[in-house]
Amino acid sequence: MSAVTSIAVGYDGSPDSKSALRWAANLAAQCHARLMALHAVGLLGHARLATKATPHRDEAVRIAMDAGLEEVAFRWMEVDGNPCSALLRLADPATPVDLLVVGSRGGGQHGGSLLGSTSLELVEHAGVPVVVVPALAV
Repeated sequence: MSAVTSIAVGYDGSPDSKSALRWAANLAAQCHARLMALHAVGLLGHARLATKATPHRDEAVRIAMDAGLEEVAFRWMEVDGNPCSALLRLADPATPVDLLVVGSRGGGQHGGSLLGSTSLELVEHAGVPVVVVPALAV
């Protein structure tokens, strides 16, 4: 694998996504890479949220800065749709993302599963390497 210059991480505020963001931010700081935190809001998210995901954004910025990432290297993206589709679009060859990072399970946890449906689908279909971070990894 060539040098990592751009990392995308899925973030929904869950403990697993916080661990994934910490891991990705630490790597980005060490590699002097850019980090993009992506928060996908689907129909269910819109039904539950009267406002945008500002609390998630603020927390994501804090986590990234605490890891030593420079503010200019961090980007927050909020998109409509499901997380897997949004992250796969970032892993398309036309985009400059070298690595995808996700937590092992998010809000849709299934008992007995080691990985959630998003991480399984990303590992199977992404055109770039995928790191799946367990909640207690960082």
